[in-house]
Amino acid sequence: MIMESVERIKQFSNANGTAGFEGEVVRLFAEQTEGLGELTVDGMFNAILRRKGNTGKRPVVQLDAHSDAVGLLTQAVRPNGMLKFVTLGGMVPTNLPAMKVRVRNQDGDYLPGVVATKPPHFMTAAERNAVPQIAEMSVDIGSSSREETIQDFKVDTGCPIFVDVDFEYNEQKGLLFGKDFDDRLGAAAMVETLVQLADKNLAVDVAAGLSAQEEVGLRGAYVTARKIDPDLCIVLEGVPADDTFEPDWLSQTRMGGGPMLRDYDTTFVANPLFQTYATNLATELGIPYTRAVRTGGGQDGAAIGNWKGAPTVVVGIPVRYEHTPYNWANLADYKNAVALTVALLERLDADTISGFSAF
Repeated sequence: MIMESVERIKQFSNANGTAGFEGEVVRLFAEQTEGLGELTVDGMFNAILRRKGNTGKRPVVQLDAHSDAVGLLTQAVRPNGMLKFVTLGGMVPTNLPAMKVRVRNQDGDYLPGVVATKPPHFMTAAERNAVPQIAEMSVDIGSSSREETIQDFKVDTGCPIFVDVDFEYNEQKGLLFGKDFDDRLGAAAMVETLVQLADKNLAVDVAAGLSAQEEVGLRGAYVTARKIDPDLCIVLEGVPADDTFEPDWLSQTRMGGGPMLRDYDTTFVANPLFQTYATNLATELGIPYTRAVRTGGGQDGAAIGNWKGAPTVVVGIPVRYEHTPYNWANLADYKNAVALTVALLERLDADTISGFSAF
């Protein structure tokens, strides 16, 4: 069971998908949920799976995870053959130089590349201390001219660029290492939740929305929320860990500390009654968790909860170094996030959900 989870996470982590180019992740989601319900995919690459056994007569719970990760997009080809790019999602300029990437060309082939850097031998003192600017960066795919890049490599404006990192698992420590854990951990956890519930009788209907374009403004979740029209929502999200730089008393998202239940970020306030219900259930079941009040960030819960006021909570899986090429996470946190989500869905019913609107 553990290795099945690890293999699922590996496949989602290694898949290529950035905002607007989520097709590979959606195909994987379709393969892993085959037989679990009715799947539809729209022209934005939002995937919605309505669970087998839904009746249409019960409260609807939306599960959400997003398929895109931060990445790059080719803006233009420079005269020397290198690619000028823009970022898709929040990436810090200092994390990009020397990053290995995969460029998908116009034929759909993947080409290796690297975010180019000047060797230190040629840098002035000022250059060594300067903060790099994304507008001045380039991706090098080995070409020597604009013509070669466009005609031979088949790369031009609009070609997506993905982080290139292979997933690894430390079995002894239960540690996950790879790319795009925001939000491939959430996507894998959503699949695992559906698998565990496959033969269960629930008092709610469940629709799982794999939303596109979260990293560029929660765009897909605005669409999935309107299509699903939920009475309640649980967001499964890879969330940034703070345990490597905050003191213990302030750290609210710790690798190995269990799932994070978010009270607040710049886009979202959790329904306090649903939040309390979730934390009480976690305590009852012995599932470790943390709570977080954030001064930055955002996630799909804002788009879904704001659709018609559906009570929403975020079950976050802590990820170190989010929005960089290299991420760490703990398998136990992932498993506990799934366990809490499954337990919530097994216990929710119409009366409980209506109680979250009491005042």
